[in-house]
Amino acid sequence: MKDYMLEALKEANKAFSAGEVPIGCVIVKNNKIISRGHNKKESTHLATSHAEIIAINKACKKLKNWRLLDCTLYVTVEPCLMCCGAIIQTRIKKIVYGIDNENYGGIEYIKNNEIEIEKNIMAEECKNIIKKFFEEKRK
Repeated sequence: MKDYMLEALKEANKAFSAGEVPIGCVIVKNNKIISRGHNKKESTHLATSHAEIIAINKACKKLKNWRLLDCTLYVTVEPCLMCCGAIIQTRIKKIVYGIDNENYGGIEYIKNNEIEIEKNIMAEECKNIIKKFFEEKRK
């Protein structure tokens, strides 16, 4: 589990380097990463370019199926309501995330949908990259 969250953190670092809010995501099926994503809202000028949505779209394309059955989504920050809706629609079975999203988190919305949720995985590392990003933005 930690290995996959490390990969999500690598994606978050890519976002950080690009001036995007540093959130990263990987989707795993059968113990193999099938897709990756990181925030790209600033570069694409699209509000939907969240790490999770990008990773979900890539996974669906790779599997040639909109259903991501038996997949686990690893993300550094709790998914927002939009991303939670996409997770429900794709039938992802499990979400693993680093830290809560106090302002926009949507995990409460998912709890009624038989999706396993595990949180606070590598929380300190996930928190530190977000904190560093916003400290630098506010200088």
